[in-house]
Amino acid sequence: MINLIREIITLYVWVIIIASLLSWFPSTNSSGGLAATKRVLHTVTEPVLRPIRQIMPRPRVGGVGVDFSALVAIVVLDLIARFI
Repeated sequence: MINLIREIITLYVWVIIIASLLSWFPSTNSSGGLAATKRVLHTVTEPVLRPIRQIMPRPRVGGVGVDFSALVAIVVLDLIARFI
């Protein structure tokens, strides 16, 4: 049972990574495959990332706010997986 939980956490970490990488690519067509994939990944990851974004301020780098919520979520999920 514990191994299943670890595997689910690992899968979720990969979903966060993929969602983060896809956020770098603009969606030109709102009904295209990339846009649909990004919407699904956003729906799946947002319940974990939103509370982190509310707690952490976005540091300004070159006039742009950088979102580290995915990195924080990955570290926390990894710690949880290691300690269960």
